[in-house]
Amino acid sequence: QVQLVESGGGLVQAGGSLRLSCAASGRTFSTNTMGWFRQAPGKEREFVATVNWSGYKTNYADSVKGRFTIARDNGKNTVYLQMNSLGPEDTAVYLCAADQRPYRISPDPNLYGDWGQGTQVTVSS
Repeated sequence: QVQLVESGGGLVQAGGSLRLSCAASGRTFSTNTMGWFRQAPGKEREFVATVNWSGYKTNYADSVKGRFTIARDNGKNTVYLQMNSLGPEDTAVYLCAADQRPYRISPDPNLYGDWGQGTQVTVSS
């Protein structure tokens, strides 16, 4: 099992940027694929981005392509989500998740076995 703690959320104006961090402990971080998901009130959990164990393979939701960047630092056991050009539609709780399969970069949340508590991102118009 891996423990995940997100940080970096907050309130930002439309057009602004935020960088989320997810610190991992427990199971070897570098062998996990890491993902970011988000959930807005009354909506299903939505895939945002994922990165494989090495950091060289990524996958993004169409809604965030070109605006968000996922990256990881295995030396710091941390995965990041840089979010630019934010809009009100990006308002949600953002959750970090770990998939034990290092080569899989799936958008399916059911394949991720470990989850953080989430960090709130609110974008004002």
